[in-house]
Amino acid sequence: QVKLVESGGGLVPAGASLRLSCSASGDAFDKYIMGWFRQSPGKEREFIAAISWYGGTIDYADSVKGRFIIARDNAKNTVWLQMDNMIPEDTAVYYCAADHNGPMGRSVSEYDFWGQGTQVAVSS
Repeated sequence: QVKLVESGGGLVPAGASLRLSCSASGDAFDKYIMGWFRQSPGKEREFIAAISWYGGTIDYADSVKGRFIIARDNAKNTVWLQMDNMIPEDTAVYYCAADHNGPMGRSVSEYDFWGQGTQVAVSS
């Protein structure tokens, strides 16, 4: 098993940047595909980005492509989500998640472990 802890959320104005971090502990980090999801009140949890075990494959939702970057450092057991040019629609609780089995996917059900989430709010 792996324990995930997100950090870096906050309140920012539109156009600003935030960098979320997700630190993992427990199992070997490079066993897991890592993903970022977000959830707004009254909405389903949605896929944002995913990165393969060693970073060779990356996938982004269309809504964040060109604005967000996912990266990982297996030596530091950490995955990041760099969010630039943020818009009010990015407001949500952001979760990191780990998938032990692959292949890399976008469905919530494919991910085995989840962090507690970090709140991000973007003001207009």
